Amino acid sequence: MTSEIVIIGGGVIGLAIAIELKLRGTHVTVFCRDFQAAASHAAAGMLAPDAENIPAGAMRSLCWRSRALYPDWTRKLEELTGLNTGYRPCGILAPVFEEAGGQEAGGEKLILSSPSSPSSPAYWLNKEAIDQYQPGLGAEVVGGWWYPEDAQVDNKALAHVLWTAAESVGVELKDGITVEGFLQQQGQVVGVQTNAGIIRAAHYVLASGAWSNELLPLPVLPRKGQMLSVRIPGFVPELPLKRVLFGEDIYIVPRCDRLVIGATSEDVGFTPDNTPEGIQKLLQAAIRLYPQLKHYPIQEFWWGFRPATPDELPILGSSHCQNLTFATGHYRNGILLAPVTAALIADFILEQKSDPLLADFHYSRFQSKPSTCTPMLTHSANFSNGHHPAISPQQPPLSIQDSPLIIAGKTFQSRLMTGTGKYRSIEEMQQSIAASDCQIVTVAVRRVQTKAPGHEGLAEALDWTKIWMLPNTAGCQTAEEAIRVARLGREMAKLLGQEDNNFVKLEVIPDLKYLLPDPIGTLQAAEQLVKEGFAVLPYINADPMLAKRLEDVGCATVMPLASPIGSGQGLKTTANIQIIIENAGVPVVVDAGIGSPSEAAQAMELGADALLINSAIALSPNPAAMARAMNLATVAGRLAYLAGRMPIKDYASPSSPLTGTITS
Repeated sequence: MTSEIVIIGGGVIGLAIAIELKLRGTHVTVFCRDFQAAASHAAAGMLAPDAENIPAGAMRSLCWRSRALYPDWTRKLEELTGLNTGYRPCGILAPVFEEAGGQEAGGEKLILSSPSSPSSPAYWLNKEAIDQYQPGLGAEVVGGWWYPEDAQVDNKALAHVLWTAAESVGVELKDGITVEGFLQQQGQVVGVQTNAGIIRAAHYVLASGAWSNELLPLPVLPRKGQMLSVRIPGFVPELPLKRVLFGEDIYIVPRCDRLVIGATSEDVGFTPDNTPEGIQKLLQAAIRLYPQLKHYPIQEFWWGFRPATPDELPILGSSHCQNLTFATGHYRNGILLAPVTAALIADFILEQKSDPLLADFHYSRFQSKPSTCTPMLTHSANFSNGHHPAISPQQPPLSIQDSPLIIAGKTFQSRLMTGTGKYRSIEEMQQSIAASDCQIVTVAVRRVQTKAPGHEGLAEALDWTKIWMLPNTAGCQTAEEAIRVARLGREMAKLLGQEDNNFVKLEVIPDLKYLLPDPIGTLQAAEQLVKEGFAVLPYINADPMLAKRLEDVGCATVMPLASPIGSGQGLKTTANIQIIIENAGVPVVVDAGIGSPSEAAQAMELGADALLINSAIALSPNPAAMARAMNLATVAGRLAYLAGRMPIKDYASPSSPLTGTITS
């Protein structure tokens, strides 16, 4: 199946974007794993940037802009469907239990976003005024703020209206479709693996809320919220609570025949269900704020998962792939931000218009270079002995520019990968990995699981927040074994905190004497693992045709051997590796057989993108020193490749000038 634009996520954000894109003339498909599980169904529908006291800056501006869009946006949706969204520009009342800074009845403040932005008024009501405005508040309430420009919408009605509107304008809706992974090649998404097969599109939008982290390494995690509703008894002649009440860690939202009460905020992952503690906490706070609801019958309990980022701001705009756009992480404000998100994302995709506000919500704000890694051209490899610079700091920097190593969309500064096997002790392994400055460490899944000698406690020995684990299928003799162990490796990475790690170093080696990889089994396993969403890094003979086939099926790299594993014979396959490098569209990692730093530098001078070295480091009498040497050699080889070597001549050419010499 092919679509012009695929949106992953069928909540309010995904549907709002889909409708906006469709109305602008594109073909749009929405994949939704479970429409009823979307966070929008578990919300309260408050449009409350003022009541929530969102700090001044980009987020407040974004929220105000979206709130201003709501009247026209909901009217358009209602005209498309003939259904009611429940939008009400009702204002929100925020009672307080302590004196609010000496405010007096009728006091007023202006909430300002920036000197150039409009203001949003808020009015202080003392106890007498607030009791007249909303009778029945708790005895401890001493006053409160009235935010007249805040509003509410019936979130469940809105979700239904959006789904119906999307259908009516011709958006292709696919409920029950789970996206399992992105297929990425050379900075592009070339398809998504789903439970219904591979789907391809020209552009993709990630709007899957709390589940975004299952597909890409984004810091979007679920924040569970429990809620409940109480029914207005039949003996009450009219709705007694006419205002949305926004209190301390509690809110009460009146609907036509019920009061919606929420919400807890729990960092418990995807743990489902309501709990007595959560519901009790909500009821105690709600009764304190509005006592008479303690007599109302409980109608319903539910829970949902808000998509929270570390700074509680959304992730919007471009991604690491040209044809993938992010619209996720809206946390508490997904309902409020739906119209502005739809407009901004549609402008960005269709018109290449990047609103200045998007810069404040770019995913790159969560990325920083690891402290263990130094950019290549200021790396210690450019210094004579680690103490005195060979290049003076006052001299201009080198003009050669290099890009980072990118594998399956993930960026690495170091081009040296190391392993964990064959060390004499865990301590030597730890010291060597630190000395190598590597960012990727390969781990044999079977040896960790079976606690093979040298692998006891390996999982706990390294800081996996700083090192990217590359699980490998070492010991597997068939494609079937390798596929099974790869799946276990992905789970092992998750258990160690790398929830988004889908990397696997694929080894299929039935030959126990020479340890040469099986090309047919490797290709078979790679095809299946790519379909399952793995970033596959296959270990192969230096076979240019096999390398191309593996690239064609979607592997993230190719890893040709320099010589047999652990042999230390150096580069015995130079000609074939050169051909692979010249024809590859994915990174080429030279793996196996390198025994000395000079050989490491030589491999990098060929144009290899990276090296994987284990035995030469682990079996050295001084592994940490050898690890450092391999690091320096990798950097030197890369720099030499970028600089370009001098031409080779069949004759001598003097390095000193022949003119202007002193003659007798």
